[in-house]
Amino acid sequence: MELLGKQSFLPPLAERVRPKNLDEFIGQQHLLAKDKPLRKLLAKKEIHSLIFWGPPGTGKTTLAKIIADIANVNFITFSAVNTTINEVKKAIKLAERDLKYYKRRTIIFIDEIHHFNKIQQEALLPYVEKGRIILIGATTENPSFEIIPPLLSRLKVYILEPLTIDEIKRILKRAIVHPNGLKDYHLEISEEVLDYIANISNGDARVALNILELATLSKEKDENNKVKITIEDIISLLERKVLVFDKKGEEFYNLISALIKSIRGSDPNASLYWLARMLEAGCDPLYIARRLVILASEDIGNADPMALVIANAAKDACNFVGMPECSLALAQACIYLSLAPKSNAVYLAYEKAKKDALNTYNEPVPLHLRNPVTKFMEKIGYGKDYKYPHDYPEGKVEQDYLPPRLKGKKYYFPTDRGYEGKYYKK
Repeated sequence: MELLGKQSFLPPLAERVRPKNLDEFIGQQHLLAKDKPLRKLLAKKEIHSLIFWGPPGTGKTTLAKIIADIANVNFITFSAVNTTINEVKKAIKLAERDLKYYKRRTIIFIDEIHHFNKIQQEALLPYVEKGRIILIGATTENPSFEIIPPLLSRLKVYILEPLTIDEIKRILKRAIVHPNGLKDYHLEISEEVLDYIANISNGDARVALNILELATLSKEKDENNKVKITIEDIISLLERKVLVFDKKGEEFYNLISALIKSIRGSDPNASLYWLARMLEAGCDPLYIARRLVILASEDIGNADPMALVIANAAKDACNFVGMPECSLALAQACIYLSLAPKSNAVYLAYEKAKKDALNTYNEPVPLHLRNPVTKFMEKIGYGKDYKYPHDYPEGKVEQDYLPPRLKGKKYYFPTDRGYEGKYYKK
């Protein structure tokens, strides 16, 4: 195809239309509006080591490059995914040389800095601490989990937010008329199509631009020398809207947290939504099922003993039928667990018992509770004075079952909700 051949040797659209200055940069106004701290610092050319934390495609790399241009400093970029610390140290030596002989500072930009391990991060610390380099790290992961505290304490963290629908549309419109973008294709594209692309991009400008470029290259110009793009073109191009998350990243844990909290909060609609978000993004259904089994005991317990049965049945369905059919079993379980009466009495009871068990692990089992499996054991008192409950009315008898040190201790305090109310009355 002529268009494809023309485009095949060019960098991706997102790279060709990358903003060169703050006036071209779209989004992150909570940081870059004229009255905001970061914008004020840049106006004064006061640059410090920092971390940009935010989702993909929100401008972390672009902003780092703009900062380097504003400050008129050297800019050396690395990806932590495929860079060794020795390579970074070589760059730091060059930065130290330029600072010493030319009084010119250097920004070391490390993309995906969370991929550096503890030792690699520690190697950066003295250079940041002494101001020999300006370190700018970009990460999609929570820095408090991924960056070692000594280094993090010397970096200002700026949080970048997902781009809004309007911001994505502005970025797309800019690319359509940009001389290095798609201007030569004379695109004919409606607001509705731009809305659709912006919506399926999940706040990621790079994804939106890639979709627009791919759609453009897949079409021929019409008799008016224009390329017309419709929603149907986008749908057929992508086949379906794909939801994606990093299964080891923070967003994964945010989603499962939202699911569990929605069920705990007795909201079946929210629980179904978060369940669908996870399953459609490719989450292992067994992982969700295991979390539901835990929730059934932790947040419902004896208020509805069937909750654990339902959760286990959903887990079995995941093993037996797999996806996509087991999604219905998980949905059924989420609805049931959401609507079930809630009690954390079992959880609290076990936590108290666990604490005592750890503090009294040397306490011997009382003799009357020991099983005299041999004559010798019986002779030395094993099982002596044990009262067999079935020999007493209603199958109950008063006797001590705890070690003497814990005599009379209570752990389980049932609520008056659901089935547990029967125990509460007793």
